[in-house]
Order: sequence, then structure tokens, then C-alpha cells
Amino acid sequence: MVTVVRRHMPRRRSGHTVTVAIGAERFCLTANQRDDGSLGEVLIGWGKHGSSTAGLISAYAAGLTLGLQHRVPLADLIRPGLGQYFVPNGHTDDPEIPRVRSAVDYIARRLAIDWLPYPDRAGLGVYTLTERVHRASTWISACEPAARRPAPRAPYGRADGATAS
Repeated sequence: MVTVVRRHMPRRRSGHTVTVAIGAERFCLTANQRDDGSLGEVLIGWGKHGSSTAGLISAYAAGLTLGLQHRVPLADLIRPGLGQYFVPNGHTDDPEIPRVRSAVDYIARRLAIDWLPYPDRAGLGVYTLTERVHRASTWISACEPAARRPAPRAPYGRADGATAS
């Protein structure tokens, strides 16, 4: 039998709140940390209190928090949310995450950027805009020498590889 020890949050906590617009919808994501600096609690506000959408997103936040309290790694908790597609989706006003496929996709990406080290985020495919630009410029730089080389000549002197009749 496995004994699971639930870690409760301290009475006084520090953290931060991010407000984001996804399309015309506004969300408030609050992430509170434990005394050791790790993520311990997630709260999400969206829509009218008592609505189905507000209840679903609140239940998602409660699930994340419960997983964190039972020492489930954050990467494992957010992996299923990455790439989830439903409305609202599209452009955001967050410069680090300019487009998302859904609110859950945004929440997973924002938590990864704020709370996971780069190697863990890279394993999930989550990068900030700056990191994506850097990765693209590195890839372009690696491709440039190959683009400068002359194209191989086709046999028998014809560029299309066809033989003269």
C-alpha cells in the first residue's frame, strides 16, 4: 500500500497573477508558490461566476492544484492541456505566447514558462517568443551554407535530368 502525503499550502502565500485576453475573452491566472519556491496552487478566473465555462475552468485549476499537492510533477499535469483545441482560441495579448489553441493551452504554456526550467519546457515543446526566434535563426544559419552551394548537375548536361534524343 502506498501512502500519499498531501502538502497543504501555507496560510500566507506569495505568487503572481497574469491577466490575458484570448480573442474577446479575459482570463486571470493566479499561481501561488510554496515556501520552497515551487508552484503549489493555481486559480483561474473566467466568465460569469456560476456559469458552465467558469465552473469548468475552475475545476481544471482545482485539478492542477490537487495534483501539485500530491507531488505530481507540473510537466505531467500540463502535458494533456498543450494543444487542446476549442474556443476561445487565437491571438492573445501576451507577447510571450501570441497564439493559442484554447484557454487550457494558454494556461499550460503560461505555467510552463513561469515555473519549469528550460530543458523541461523544451521537452514539452513550449518556448517563449524570444526562444522561438532564436531557434529559428539558429536553424536558418545552419541551412545557409547548404543554400549557397551550387545545385548538383544532372547527368549528360541537361538540368532536368532528361537525355537528349
